[in-house]
Amino acid sequence: MNSEAIKKNISIHALNIDDITKKQFNDCISKDFVLKASLMPDAHSGYVAPIGSVIVTKDYIVPAWVGYDIGCGMIACKFKKNNILEEIKKYAKEIFDTILIEIPMGNGIINENKKISEKTKIEFKKILNNLENKKKDPEIFKFLKTQALSHLGSLGSGNHFIEIAYDDTNKNSDEIYLIIHSGSRGVGHKIASKYMKKAARDNINYEETYPLNIKSIEGEEYLNILNFALDFALLNRLEMAYKIRDSLREILKDTSLDFSLWVNKNHNHAIIEDDLIIHRKGATPAKKGEKGV
Repeated sequence: MNSEAIKKNISIHALNIDDITKKQFNDCISKDFVLKASLMPDAHSGYVAPIGSVIVTKDYIVPAWVGYDIGCGMIACKFKKNNILEEIKKYAKEIFDTILIEIPMGNGIINENKKISEKTKIEFKKILNNLENKKKDPEIFKFLKTQALSHLGSLGSGNHFIEIAYDDTNKNSDEIYLIIHSGSRGVGHKIASKYMKKAARDNINYEETYPLNIKSIEGEEYLNILNFALDFALLNRLEMAYKIRDSLREILKDTSLDFSLWVNKNHNHAIIEDDLIIHRKGATPAKKGEKGV
């Protein structure tokens, strides 16, 4: 590791890094506004920043490092009722088939019929109203008002998944969890595309490291809409959880079945902590004592 890397507090935890991933990481950390960065053990190449990287900056935020699926992450919902594992196993095929029907999934597949719970609609209206009084791009805000709702409750593709899990290492445990991995869907893609182009000043090669000063108009807009997308991504995951819970109630013939949100973890975002901007690309926070999934 060279002296510049030591000066900037760069740590690499990955072994046998491929050339593309190495080049992407080196390109990112070469920027003057980068103070710290880490490359995770499972790092691999992404669009601009490697997937599995954390990059800390001062004064500048980079939309391309966050990427298209803003707020991509996972939730773990813990069922409040015990002793349902055998019932879930018994009806596993029916549960699987029902989820395939109830949850829109696949590349570009959204919730076109807007079959969304009233609870989620109310929460969506709250985060939209919260954004309305802040700086934002008018074209993006119009999209959010007219089209964002149809992206809620949809899974996406790639490594996104739905899983009903239990602890098979502890025979005495009867805790059951619903785990969902998804993000902000087309909403995040729309926001990312817009602000990557704004940061690049309409350069045709906008999928590169172009920063926005967080005190600039575009920087303030992006931060505001980014925070909306993080809330939206959580709403999306929860809406799928509500649908699956309702399906389980019907299949297991138990209307009292419910869950609580045990943890929500984003791994694609940028947040401000102690006046620094922490970019996470496919890298989950894991502070001491912090829950993880």
